Amino acid sequence: MNDEIRKSLIDILQAAEEIQNFTHGMDFKAYQNSPITQRAVERDFEIIGEALNRIRQIDAELIEKVSEYHRIIGFRNILIHGYDIIDEMIVWKAVENHLPILVKKVKEILDA
Repeated sequence: MNDEIRKSLIDILQAAEEIQNFTHGMDFKAYQNSPITQRAVERDFEIIGEALNRIRQIDAELIEKVSEYHRIIGFRNILIHGYDIIDEMIVWKAVENHLPILVKKVKEILDA
């Protein structure tokens, strides 16, 4: 694994950790009522999507190890370009359901 891929994977983990810290102890209602948290979480999801996109451009085989990477990159594009149509519940479900799976997989790749 080259240094650029390793850096991108670490960026993903750092952004994911920030999301988990920002939302720790929150439920959906609290998230909904915190525009600052929403913006911070969305920004970190943008970073995650961009890092995955960079990995995809460098190593098409490695990116295949990340399940649904194409959906995560698409999510990033929606957050950046469709900022006015973001569904808070979709972002919240990504935090609760998909982020832990991504973190686990990225850690596995880094440890390999």
